[in-house]
Amino acid sequence: MFTLNICPDLNLALVQPSFAQRYLDIVTTERAYLSKWLPWANNANDEAFFLSFIRQSLQDYAQGKSMTCTLIYQGTVVGNISFNSINQQLKKVEIGYWLSEKYQGLGIMTKAVSFLIEYAFSELSMDKVEICAAVENGPSRRLCERLNMTLEGIVSNYESLHNDIVAHAIYGIHRTDLR
Repeated sequence: MFTLNICPDLNLALVQPSFAQRYLDIVTTERAYLSKWLPWANNANDEAFFLSFIRQSLQDYAQGKSMTCTLIYQGTVVGNISFNSINQQLKKVEIGYWLSEKYQGLGIMTKAVSFLIEYAFSELSMDKVEICAAVENGPSRRLCERLNMTLEGIVSNYESLHNDIVAHAIYGIHRTDLR
């Protein structure tokens, strides 16, 4: 299993079918919380949903299009983080993530995103990392700001979220910003 150690309590593991049931358990228990910002959460009703997601994620990883990892905190699957897209031509990746509500406030996502930013620059030779978050998603926007990402703009009509059209804030950080 491909894993990356972030710190003693936190690891990233490339998604694998054995994680599907744990993903389903989290979403089933926390659907109201997760569906606030994740349009797919209301459709994730069985293990097959996550097995399909994992299968597609592994295919995209093999083709160099993305890298989807499971967040493992103290030995427990607690969420997901990924390079949603890896664009070699533009030397840019886009990070996406979600975390179980029970594990919020422990610095897990800040550590994981910070790690992936550094990984993108050092291991993938990218020049830019981008995160898109709904304008009203305060926790994700604060995470970007904590990591000194620059608000590059607001894009209207970016996503349909439960029949509402929402705008997204686009944050970026460049390799040169870390010097």
